[in-house]
Amino acid sequence: MSSDGPGSTAKIAMGTAGALGCLTSPVVLLGTVVVVIVIGGLGVILAPLILLVQLFGGGGSDPAIEAEKVMEVFQGDGKGELDPAQVPSDLLEPIKAAGALCEAIGPVVIAAQLERESDFDPNLVRPDGAQGISQLPPAVFTELGTDENDNGKVSAFDADDSIMAQGRHMCALAGEVRILIDNGQAIGTVLDLTLAAYDADIDAVRQAGGIPTTNQSQGYVVGIRALLAKYEGIGAPPTSFAPTPTPTSPTTVPTPSESPSESPNESPSASP
Repeated sequence: MSSDGPGSTAKIAMGTAGALGCLTSPVVLLGTVVVVIVIGGLGVILAPLILLVQLFGGGGSDPAIEAEKVMEVFQGDGKGELDPAQVPSDLLEPIKAAGALCEAIGPVVIAAQLERESDFDPNLVRPDGAQGISQLPPAVFTELGTDENDNGKVSAFDADDSIMAQGRHMCALAGEVRILIDNGQAIGTVLDLTLAAYDADIDAVRQAGGIPTTNQSQGYVVGIRALLAKYEGIGAPPTSFAPTPTPTSPTTVPTPSESPSESPNESPSASP
């Protein structure tokens, strides 16, 4: 799971903006962006306006209208339509299939998670053991992974296998989150709590009664939501991707005490 996140109050400042009355000026919009996000255990509070840098790459649309769309998507349920131009072409079908497994989780959320978790690297391994493009723990992949492309192997380093296991895991977590919400054991949206459970685990959400009040959990939910508009193609130019590499030697992220030259680069045994 991704380990980066914002500060303790989960406030993210991107640039410096002038008065709100100037925000509709294209010059100001291009030069300054403010994102102020406050996350607590009870959910997500947005104040006062969400603007993302990606707005200004799309061209042609009124920046104020685009900003409003981004804000709506940020606060939404993540069930918008995926823009195919924003994901690697060879991963489009598995992303769409994973996002169609249940009503609670759409392909836009799956795509945003893939960027956040691994930046679409199918060979990534983190020190905590998370593997592949979806960064699932080995035990989770062993339970949920199947041979999706009929190549005779089930591997966390096979992007198709990993993405579909991700979708199954997200749907299972969404079901557990819904029960917590309905029973009054957690407060928040299904999407926010499911994302927090994917990053931390469902027990952490249960114990917190919502999104855990840690930088990691808060930052993960913010980070995914900040990417949703991009993957709906709102204000974002088409992204250029190199072909997704086939499974080889996993890319191991070194621990803070390890230098890159000392980090292990041996392939762990793939989950059966």
